[in-house]
Amino acid sequence: MSAIELRKDWDTYFMDIAYMVSTRSRCPRRHVGAVLVQGKKLLGTAYNGAPMGVADCSEEGCMISEEYELVVTDGQEEMVKKQRCIRTIHAEQNLLLFTDRIDREGSSVYVTDEPCWTCANMLANSGVTEIVFHRSYPKDTSKVKNMMQQKGISFRKLDNYQPPRETMMTVSN
Repeated sequence: MSAIELRKDWDTYFMDIAYMVSTRSRCPRRHVGAVLVQGKKLLGTAYNGAPMGVADCSEEGCMISEEYELVVTDGQEEMVKKQRCIRTIHAEQNLLLFTDRIDREGSSVYVTDEPCWTCANMLANSGVTEIVFHRSYPKDTSKVKNMMQQKGISFRKLDNYQPPRETMMTVSN
């Protein structure tokens, strides 16, 4: 096999970087990494965690907030409990905080996990034109997909992607 055949495609390359970035997270529930890409140029990286200089979840524990949402599926209403840590700034939010709007215009975001509703809202207004993710976040999928379609933002899941082994952790829901 030649060296060219062994070369990773761009989606794999950038998602591998997002997973490597996620290893900086100290969240015991989920490690998430995000990268901003313009064409083939990497412009920024971020991961989920507490604000700089503030104790994180591994030091102080998670600050879990519970919310209930009415979900209608096939005409059936169901109350769905959603838990989230409010100590942690999400990787996508950190990426937006630490990159410039001018760099985001027309760019792609590679993120290890499908954005939640809040992050999707922020990304939809950020200037990016594509979001590529690996792990699903089914609690918000239908709402997020619908919004991305309305905004004309490409929203892709990498189904056959395999993360680098050294980046994997056990995640809790």
